[in-house]
Amino acid sequence: MRQQLRQHLQAERQKIGPHARMAAAEAVAADIVTRLPTSGGYLAGYWATGGELPLHVLQLRLPTNWIWCLPVVMPGKKLRFAPWRGGDPLANNRYGIPEPMLSPDACLMPEAMQAVVMPVVGFSRSGLRLGMGGGYYDASFAFRKHRPAPPLLIGAAYSCQETDALEAADWDVPLDAVATEHGWIDCIREGVR
Repeated sequence: MRQQLRQHLQAERQKIGPHARMAAAEAVAADIVTRLPTSGGYLAGYWATGGELPLHVLQLRLPTNWIWCLPVVMPGKKLRFAPWRGGDPLANNRYGIPEPMLSPDACLMPEAMQAVVMPVVGFSRSGLRLGMGGGYYDASFAFRKHRPAPPLLIGAAYSCQETDALEAADWDVPLDAVATEHGWIDCIREGVR
């Protein structure tokens, strides 16, 4: 069921043209920047691949008290996060996704993030997120299942990726919010105040 839904939503996402992608990136960046805590901190984003909503506009618009980070794949289906600025060296990881060239001990743990913008294949208004199926984000942020932010978990998606067909799995870590080209969605997280 999840794999079929994933394939359908990825196909829908691929239909979005370059102009609409850029307009969505602008709208999502504007929403996220205005909703980030004013205290600043580390903001984890991602390197967009496969039609994912691009975040370069968000990175360029971040207030100076925010530090942009990219995920680094670790053993055990875990992520760490490396501060990154345009021009810093990158290398493709085992999935072909560029990531900063830092040693694991130089990367930040998920708990160090103030906010995380996650890639989305599908989402529900209740905060369920369908990713690529590797489980890295769920494993890395499992500590957020039953406690409030930080980090604030934000999905970045096109509105066509919203679905009611998602059913929760035991390992799912719900999103706090989703930013789309049509606006900000506050998710209702059961059991977290």
